[in-house]
Amino acid sequence: MASRLQGRFGRLARVPLAIAAAAGWGSTQGDGAPRPPSIVVILCDDLGYGDLGCFGHPTIRTPHLDRLAHEGQRWTSFYAAAPMCTPSRAGLLTGRWPIRSGMCSSRRRVLVPTSAGGLPPEEVTIAEALRERGYATACFGKWHLGHGASHRPLAQGFDQFFGTMHSNDMGRTEDAPKGLHAFRDPREVYWRVPLYRDDAMLEPAVEQATLTQRCTDEAVAFVRGAGDRPFFLYVPYHMPHAPQFSAPPFAGRSRRGRYGDAVEEIDASVGRLVAALDQAGRAASTLLVFTSDNGPWRADPEVGGDVGPLRGGKGEVFEGGLRVPTIFWGPGLVRPDTVLDLGSALDLFPTVCGLAGVAPPDERALDGFDLGPVLRGDGASARRHVFYYAGTELCAVRAGAFKAIFVTRATVPAGRASHDPPLLYCLDRDPGERQDVAARHPREVLDLRARWVQQRAIASAPSQLEVR
Repeated sequence: MASRLQGRFGRLARVPLAIAAAAGWGSTQGDGAPRPPSIVVILCDDLGYGDLGCFGHPTIRTPHLDRLAHEGQRWTSFYAAAPMCTPSRAGLLTGRWPIRSGMCSSRRRVLVPTSAGGLPPEEVTIAEALRERGYATACFGKWHLGHGASHRPLAQGFDQFFGTMHSNDMGRTEDAPKGLHAFRDPREVYWRVPLYRDDAMLEPAVEQATLTQRCTDEAVAFVRGAGDRPFFLYVPYHMPHAPQFSAPPFAGRSRRGRYGDAVEEIDASVGRLVAALDQAGRAASTLLVFTSDNGPWRADPEVGGDVGPLRGGKGEVFEGGLRVPTIFWGPGLVRPDTVLDLGSALDLFPTVCGLAGVAPPDERALDGFDLGPVLRGDGASARRHVFYYAGTELCAVRAGAFKAIFVTRATVPAGRASHDPPLLYCLDRDPGERQDVAARHPREVLDLRARWVQQRAIASAPSQLEVR
């Protein structure tokens, strides 16, 4: 593994754990030697910015996540890598813009069961980097980065996998009604979604109402079985992506309907996982990150989520498509705060590498920043810009309070319009992007245009989503 990673990284160096411990990270093992913290990343599917109690929802109850937000950090300007599932997940796990790996397309939204492409083997994931450091690694949930032999989780650094290769709305059967009717009143027989354990199909059609519970069961068992070994646990839940299903006692419980049921079950599952960390004596040495892969699906208000004060949703480059509710929690690792700094899912790779004492590669372009100083409370985020892609097209740029939109392009629903001069919004005062202030801020328009031109020069790899 080391030689393969060195070939793909160029150079995979280690930072002495004593240095990481001196920086405020980690704990000690029984023999007194520093032990790197464990990492848990919980990723929801299509969760909206306003769908948690701690982010303002009035009727969805999320007491466990609200507590983590209170005890840890609630990030109000944290962004997914893309407004769609596949490219967003590729960006999170690699710390690189999806155009660098070919994990995006302006013709295909996401990978589907007939796709032959996937995350290229030469890409390095968080799991691979941490496994080289001695971490146990596991993924329990929705993968959506390719189902070919070289694209699956076990080929991308994970020791264990339990879940599905694609979204829970794929594998639609002839029994399903046309259009949105199947999502407004979903039935298990409307979809046949295969369930996998490692590389083997476990069930040809999983009972979707059990997905969240079973993935949580696997995660809890993994924590309990880890012993003293540090671990990276990635839990990409299938919900609240449509169709929404929940197990008793959550089905029918929420005042927000099926969508709220799914979110409340995820909240309870997070509570179970945190309890398992505490019972295993690992809570004080674990960083937990909770976020979403993109904003909510907005084809039907009953079926999709809520963006709160934002505008837009899944597939769009308005804030609701990429700004996602995000919590960092870790007793002894994270200083409680509400963070207004910019952050991105791309930043998780360098952040956890810093935690684990793995130096980011010198010869490989990473697009993230180490958020360690913000988490410890002794510095600000190094991220100064956020870029908004739809497919392979760079559409908008944010720097500080200002965001310039050069192209309003959406993949759901399809549509595109160019803007010259760009639309300019002051997001600190107008998070809903309602008032164009370009005429009043010519300097900001010039600065953001320069950043847009510079970012567009990044070379894109051949699209994996278009391989059939």
